[in-house]
Amino acid sequence: MKRLITATAALAGTLLLGACGEKPQTAATRKHDGRPWDASATAYVVPGWTGGDKTSWEQQLRHRADNQNEYTRAPAAKP
Repeated sequence: MKRLITATAALAGTLLLGACGEKPQTAATRKHDGRPWDASATAYVVPGWTGGDKTSWEQQLRHRADNQNEYTRAPAAKP
């Protein structure tokens, strides 16, 4: 009988302590993104881009989009 009471108490204690450790899985606050041109300098920064300068950032985006355009990259076919 004493063994049953000890096992029941241990099981109840485990269940109670396990329930207290659960954290709610909801977002505490809404995360706001920063401005993209305010990024810090890393090893992947393109030369010519200045961090914190919006016009420099827009110019680099335009340059990147132009380089991805197949019509401007491919040489014209000779007839």
